[in-house]
Amino acid sequence: MSADRIKVLKQKGSEKSRWMQLPRDVVIGHGVLSHIPAVCSDLRLGRSALVITGTHTRDLAGEQVMAFLGEHYEVSSFVAGTISMQVIREAEQAAQSVDFIVGVGGGRVIDTAKIVSYNLDRQFISVPTAASHDGIASARASVPMAEGSASLEAHPPIAIVADTGVIAKAPHRLLAAGCADIMSNYTACLDWEFAHRMRGEPVSEYAIALSRMTAELLMKNAKTIKPCQEESAWFVIKALVSSGVAMSIAGSSRPGSGGEHKFGHALERLAPGKALHGEACGIGTIITMYLHGGNWREIREALRQIGAPVTPADVGIPDEIAVEALLAAKDVRPERFTILDMGLSRESAEHLIRMLYME
Repeated sequence: MSADRIKVLKQKGSEKSRWMQLPRDVVIGHGVLSHIPAVCSDLRLGRSALVITGTHTRDLAGEQVMAFLGEHYEVSSFVAGTISMQVIREAEQAAQSVDFIVGVGGGRVIDTAKIVSYNLDRQFISVPTAASHDGIASARASVPMAEGSASLEAHPPIAIVADTGVIAKAPHRLLAAGCADIMSNYTACLDWEFAHRMRGEPVSEYAIALSRMTAELLMKNAKTIKPCQEESAWFVIKALVSSGVAMSIAGSSRPGSGGEHKFGHALERLAPGKALHGEACGIGTIITMYLHGGNWREIREALRQIGAPVTPADVGIPDEIAVEALLAAKDVRPERFTILDMGLSRESAEHLIRMLYME
């Protein structure tokens, strides 16, 4: 669905120039939560902070972050149990008098912090507790709406502090979903180039090169992504940051979001709570790579090695629902032209879903 009519983020103006924003400090490693005060000092963010965290992630890492910051800064907290327009407004109220924001948690917490910082013109630091998708570093935020998830423009974090000790303890399913989200860069770039040829849509060759390289590196190292290993968490976090930077360079999510994401959003809407965002997009990547004539079996095998689902059945979704998601994908963000917008018949959609199970 298009987010143009959704007034969640305030408008930043209509000037034609574009300001490219990238994270300035990126700290990844074991025990790096203790580095957050030094990062804040280096960036000269001010004297007061609001830590936005989740109900679970507050105990996991939020309390530590507040303790470290509390030695040098005035710190308040806000618990975002979910992400919604109401929660965003409440978080904005809590952040009115602070100098900067720190988001500690998963995708919904980071997106809440991202939107609040954008609306209030405050910088924010991203402190992910899981490596489930590239939102930890991107300039996009996803907000659930009645019609489905809306992808909204925001700005990237000024810094990312990712503790691999914390991230490695998260369920492996989250890490695998993050890998699937990165793998979708392959088909997102193919769709962007396809839109350039078919519709004359401008492309950024640099953003495409960075996005594609990130997916290729993950593909080559798929066998090394293992549960509960900090080295795996370190590698995936680096890839997610790189993917987010590619989007910032492009000025849109195009390098990391194509037809596979449109299918993923449709699947999430038709079967809510079944598949994680990255999982749904990973399945969509296999399908759209097939349509582009690429090596879809290689994508599927890499996802299997990582431990990500490759069929609707793997996430408990009936094949009939996946067929409906393929047919509905063209209605998700219709302004974004992809290979799924060429017109799929029901027979073709059914064939594509059966293809996922082929050996």
